Amino acid sequence: MLRPFHLGWQSRNAPNNRAMRLVDDVAGLTEKRAEAEYVRVLRDFAGRHWQTEEMFGERFAEVENNLKLEAGRFSKVKRQLIGAYFCHEYTYAAAALMNPSIVPHPDQSGMTDDACRFVLSLRAVGEGHISSIAFREGIAYKDGTFELWPQASFATSVDLEDTTLTDSVDGVTVHRNRESSLSNTVIFPITEQQANGLEDLRLVRFDHGNEDYEWIGTYTAYSGSSIRSELLRTRDFRAFDLQPVRGRAGRNKGMALFPEKVGGKYSMIGRQDGKNLYLLKSDELDCWDDEGVLLMEPKYPWEFIQIGNCGSPIRTDHGWLVFTHGVGAMRKYSLGCALLDLDDPSKMIGRVDEPVLTAENSDRSGYVPNVVYTCGAMRVGEQLLVPYGISDSAVGFASVSISDLIERMV
Repeated sequence: MLRPFHLGWQSRNAPNNRAMRLVDDVAGLTEKRAEAEYVRVLRDFAGRHWQTEEMFGERFAEVENNLKLEAGRFSKVKRQLIGAYFCHEYTYAAAALMNPSIVPHPDQSGMTDDACRFVLSLRAVGEGHISSIAFREGIAYKDGTFELWPQASFATSVDLEDTTLTDSVDGVTVHRNRESSLSNTVIFPITEQQANGLEDLRLVRFDHGNEDYEWIGTYTAYSGSSIRSELLRTRDFRAFDLQPVRGRAGRNKGMALFPEKVGGKYSMIGRQDGKNLYLLKSDELDCWDDEGVLLMEPKYPWEFIQIGNCGSPIRTDHGWLVFTHGVGAMRKYSLGCALLDLDDPSKMIGRVDEPVLTAENSDRSGYVPNVVYTCGAMRVGEQLLVPYGISDSAVGFASVSISDLIERMV
């Protein structure tokens, strides 16, 4: 994909001296040489991306505004060429692809009772080990099968609503390109706190009551030196609010929101001490100042090092079904699950004593070996569709009936 290229740290507010010298270098070219260079750029890149020349024009406008350039100083060709110098080609999933979550799509038109259109989120890692959020769309069926919609060879980044807010501590709003599909959209780090990545989005379709749905995700914003839990909120997957989680609980990773209020309060599962799972409650969706109550500790050998949640709890007739991950000997990750009481999720009804999914054979090899991991599953009828990361290098899909999982619990 095409992305803005910044001279210095990846911020629109990077120092301008190098940028100004680059603009002056292009301005000093003869028109003939500028035209030849621009033709070369188009030959190399126009066929590889979508709306390439429009992107160059938009990027020049940003540079013009940031550097306070004189509008009439440059010919059209030089404006486009300057825009090209301030762009670069970026492969957003070149290093790793992992940690998916899945939710029902806002658009269920044309679906029957046997099928559900879905949105899949992915953690994609590119050059510089920068984590971003990518999406895929598809259809899941009650028999456990699914279809993924095609994905183009290019992608587009979301646009920041207010470009002055890259150092915001209160959150930002971004928009999907109006002509791009969700499957070809990527959300990159924007604020200073997010500079090194948006990690492990756990999406859930949250019911505010009477099927008033909002899609909410918890993720980790990593600055390169510190972490903070943040929320992604959207009603349509076209506009996204990215905002920090306020309160003491926001300093930790791996928070997952229940899909509805429980006992009149918002509820989350989090790993507050790096090893065990806790149940958190709050009166405010974006403020979690409760340290929570201990919910689960490592109990079996395959999870002795630590456990964590693998996405939001799923409502069933039997209770809240929660997928977990455990880390055992040789830092091998496995998936487990537990069942919590519907009315009082601090009460555990049961949990599996052996993993329900673990890395075997070819799934053991990859960027980070011996890992299977999910950030959320989706219920379709009495079946669950479980996307999972394979050694941080690929994504697989598993399906299982709710009754089979319940039967395995002790």
